[in-house]
Amino acid sequence: MTASSPHAETVVDLGAVRHNVSLLADRAPGAAVMCVVKADAYGHGAVPVGRAAVEAGATWLGTCSLQEALDLRAAGLSVRLFSWLDVPELDFAPGIEADIDLGVSSLGELARVDAAAELAGKRARVHLKIDTGLSRNGCPPADWPALVEAAAKARGVEVVAVWSHLACADELGHASIDAQAKLFSEAYDAARAAGLDPFRHLANSAATLTRPDLHFELVRPGIAMYGLNPVPTDDDLRPAMTFRSSVVLTKPLAAGESVSYGHTWTAPEDTTLALVPAGYADGVPRTLSGRMDVWLGGRRRPVVGRVCMDQLVVNVGNEDVPRVGDEVVLFGSGRSGEPTAREWADKLGTIDYEIVTSMYRPRVQRRYVGERA
Repeated sequence: MTASSPHAETVVDLGAVRHNVSLLADRAPGAAVMCVVKADAYGHGAVPVGRAAVEAGATWLGTCSLQEALDLRAAGLSVRLFSWLDVPELDFAPGIEADIDLGVSSLGELARVDAAAELAGKRARVHLKIDTGLSRNGCPPADWPALVEAAAKARGVEVVAVWSHLACADELGHASIDAQAKLFSEAYDAARAAGLDPFRHLANSAATLTRPDLHFELVRPGIAMYGLNPVPTDDDLRPAMTFRSSVVLTKPLAAGESVSYGHTWTAPEDTTLALVPAGYADGVPRTLSGRMDVWLGGRRRPVVGRVCMDQLVVNVGNEDVPRVGDEVVLFGSGRSGEPTAREWADKLGTIDYEIVTSMYRPRVQRRYVGERA
């Protein structure tokens, strides 16, 4: 043990990422693949994951902010990069200079990109976004004709794509999917009528897996590339992240004695406790107190008492008592029976996206396995 040894760590399997990307690419054989690595690759690490995705066949990487894309370019990733959401005062010129494609959703944004292209001395590649029903970012249908007409005339802009985002693709058969697809088709036709010749992208992870009619020329898988399936289908997706720690102390507890703040759990019989140095500061939600298990010594064991800022307590009983230093898996792939990020999400009433993305924590080290030489 050294001063740099982590109290907890996330282990990211890049081999699982490559497997998932390859599976998703096979599902969309006629389309290019843009792997979405925004939010530091959903907490998995954008640069290593981006490289693994490219090794598996991705020809695009997608980010939310321009700075995320610039960081990928600075790390040596030469594939096409796309960013789509930033504050109005952002200077787009560095992104244009770095050959990063930009999302545009309004006349004002188009004007800012056009002006930045003039400063950069090169045309900006833009993807015009139509709001087809998610009602977040994207041009309202009523304003779309003006946007495509202006984009066709902008001297500093090359419109390379029309795109949108689905609201309910993870709910199979939801009526909104076809309704959005219809609006998207109409928006594409309007862009063509304005003299543009863009390609199209609409499919997220769920649509990549379930709606081949919406693959068009490019698909944008996000959560599925990390092995978390947004739809109830039996696909061989492999979760890439494992959250682990270790036992730092074991001690006996007599029947009638209580554990942790508030004494919310009292031992019904003599038992043994194992202390794990990971708490809510490290990504273990306090609201899982008394509602979660860990994988320890080849089986599930319950966490008892309240999860604290820096630690939690596991009831390990009096048989097969673990030793100090033994591995504790808080969540993983589930293949051995350990808890999963989806299990945490279900108990918390959220989605596994939030669980893994929130694992970027100052005290939680990240380690990679499955790297290629």
